[in-house]
Amino acid sequence: MSSLTEAAHQADDSLARRNAFLLAMAQAIGGALASIVITTGPLVGYMMLAEDKSLATVPVSAMVLGTAFGTLPAGVLMRRYGRRAGFMGASALAAVSGLIASYAVFQNTFSLFVLACCLGGFAGAFVQQYRFAAADTASEAFKPKAISWVLAGGVLAGVVGPQTVIFTKDMFSPILFAGTYLAQAGLSIISLILVSFINIPKPPTQTTKSGGRPILEIMRQPRFIVAAACGICSYALMSLVMTATPLAMIGCGLTETDAALGIQWHVIAMFGPSFFTGSLIARFGKEKIVAIGLLLLASCSVVALSGVDLAHFWTALILLGLGWNFGFIGATAMLTDTYRPEERNMVQATNDFLVFGFVACASFSSGALLNAFGWDSVTTLVFPFVLLCLALLAWLWKHNSRSAAAQI
Repeated sequence: MSSLTEAAHQADDSLARRNAFLLAMAQAIGGALASIVITTGPLVGYMMLAEDKSLATVPVSAMVLGTAFGTLPAGVLMRRYGRRAGFMGASALAAVSGLIASYAVFQNTFSLFVLACCLGGFAGAFVQQYRFAAADTASEAFKPKAISWVLAGGVLAGVVGPQTVIFTKDMFSPILFAGTYLAQAGLSIISLILVSFINIPKPPTQTTKSGGRPILEIMRQPRFIVAAACGICSYALMSLVMTATPLAMIGCGLTETDAALGIQWHVIAMFGPSFFTGSLIARFGKEKIVAIGLLLLASCSVVALSGVDLAHFWTALILLGLGWNFGFIGATAMLTDTYRPEERNMVQATNDFLVFGFVACASFSSGALLNAFGWDSVTTLVFPFVLLCLALLAWLWKHNSRSAAAQI
């Protein structure tokens, strides 16, 4: 009987396996857009801007804002029209953004380039849904593996993006990076073809309203405050340092290829640990993993402040990626303790809006800080926010201890 049940589960998951494989490949190819913009956006902005170089990181900020603005529409559109239609539309938009970005580079038009990055970020909000979509048709037993496949695609995207930059940056020399964004459009079209083959049924129409507490009541919980603060700081500090790094590397005499490879290792460090971060959280606890992530972010700054050789930049970027992974995933896990099932969508959307809003501010400030005060100022700014979050974690631990003692 058990063998028959196992065979039935495998048959049931045949569609889920097919969908997960296609989404993993789409993540690896179409998901490269973010690393392409992160690697080249500040450099393109710096070349285009004649006077105010502090605005060089605006393209990355625009991409992050586009992702923030696309988060809620992505959910609404896919609930109404289905996953496949949403993903195909987003891939088409990403291709258009690549074409516009390439044209903007040819024309040396900064505002148009920023618009293209914003459109690419909006499309990226749909890419964020790939891992959830992979689990839609999976059994409970296969869901973790389906999500892992898509995360593996995210690791590959961290390689595909920088390698695309390296091989295409001089395609239309002396106009640097014009070919890179044409290639990004081509990658998005390949992604569109891949997602066109997924088969995920639309969810049934909701006919009843779900209840739940007011969002402000949920946000006043000590655990929500600490989880949101740690999640925001982990992501925003990562963005602050990461966005400035390509410019800092070029300013220290390193090459565009060095910067691209640095971002490649950074993205691998961001997503690679995701395969076992959940197990570490289950074993050691959410708060401890968040604290380790924060300490890794601080260690990134220590390395960055100790020198400006290639090894210093690459090591700092790897530590930055690891710190983001532990800090942000741990904080997200903490957040799940603060809401009921019927409150999930509202709380997650609110948290994502806060996170990406602060991330956009951090990436925008990064260029201004680097231009006005130098690389050391960017990396030094990490320390006070890490200390603040560690203090909040200690406060939460004391609050929980008092609450537990009061119940005895």
